[in-house]
Amino acid sequence: MPNAPDASCAPGTSGAPRAPDLSAPTFWDKVRIPRFRSPAPRLILFTSGYFLQREIASACARLGWAVLELPLPRGGRGSSAFVESLLTAAATFAPDFALTVNHLGLDRQGELASLFTRMALPLASWFVDSPRLILHDYPGQATAWNAVFTWDQDTVAPLSARGFELVRYLPLATDTTLFTPQAPGDPSWAAEVSFVGDSMIRPAARLEKRLPRAALALARHAAGGFAASDTRESLDYMRGDAPELHAAWEALADPRARLDLEQYVTWEATRLYRLERVRRLLPFSPLIAGDKGWGELLPKGSFRLRGPLDYYRDLPGFYGASLVNFNATSLQMKGAVNQRVFDVPACGGFLLTDRREQMQGLFDEGSETASYRHPEEIAGLVRHYLDNPGEREKIAMAARQRVLAQHDYTHRMKDMLRALRRRYA
Repeated sequence: MPNAPDASCAPGTSGAPRAPDLSAPTFWDKVRIPRFRSPAPRLILFTSGYFLQREIASACARLGWAVLELPLPRGGRGSSAFVESLLTAAATFAPDFALTVNHLGLDRQGELASLFTRMALPLASWFVDSPRLILHDYPGQATAWNAVFTWDQDTVAPLSARGFELVRYLPLATDTTLFTPQAPGDPSWAAEVSFVGDSMIRPAARLEKRLPRAALALARHAAGGFAASDTRESLDYMRGDAPELHAAWEALADPRARLDLEQYVTWEATRLYRLERVRRLLPFSPLIAGDKGWGELLPKGSFRLRGPLDYYRDLPGFYGASLVNFNATSLQMKGAVNQRVFDVPACGGFLLTDRREQMQGLFDEGSETASYRHPEEIAGLVRHYLDNPGEREKIAMAARQRVLAQHDYTHRMKDMLRALRRRYA
């Protein structure tokens, strides 16, 4: 998960083109043009190397859409150069909309959002991490020209409550040109059962160093309860089930410290949740692709540890090398599904995943998915699917057909375009 957007003005690039003359009466008339007049839109894409930006660019290219990538600098510090580049692009490229992921590039005061309003240029922001932990206590983000999309249906209502007028559920997907059954692999990746994921030791430890001792002790105690609770957000869990921790949260004067406390409860809960489920795989000597923290949490000799894999270079081949790919989703998304639900079947692989409420609208349960509700079910289900390759392959094939038909990122971009066209054309 990224840090919240920086409080300074929107970041920029070095060597940006000279800014247009904003005092000229014709400039604003030039950028305030009718949008979405052609079947194939033109968009400005904010880029920083962050997850999903590459997939968006690839999908747009396959759809024949014109994309102008506007890089954000490392660190996200404010720069007039970015604003100048954006204004120049708005005047010369004639975009139908701009798109950013997780609000990256926007300032906390809402100044850049106001600029989009002045240009009458729609800005789409696609959240693929918790909007609460990204936006937290900073107002001024919602304008009529900022359309918000979110991968988690549970966050639609909270985003609307923040004042965003156009909020749409837009789940994750996959790039089916990258994740294919033909993706090259490594012989060492062959396994009956595998799991790809972080132990969450280091993310939690980084936050522990910044938290007051008393609040940290309360948060550690509450994390297990949040992991077992149906409550979606850690702050809501504090309010309803951990009043002492909520009082400690309220006592923190710094908004960043409050964010750290919320995030710590989420990360520590995810660590506990994930560990309990991965332990159920140990009778099968699983291959784990992740950080060294797994060596501290699991008995030696009970699993094979492969270091972290590169998402684009390694994972397409890795998923096809396992008979059973296992999934334990982060608790920042208790109702939504993660990327693996789409990537694994796109490769022709079989996935056993924790059941998520929002999966029901994406796949046919039973014929296209294999899932568990409780950790006690895991070992039996793994044994069943290892012993029944025909059933396993039938589910994997059906899931792949569903992904090809409905869950490529080209499908998501078309859905986004329809929502924007209805609102702004």
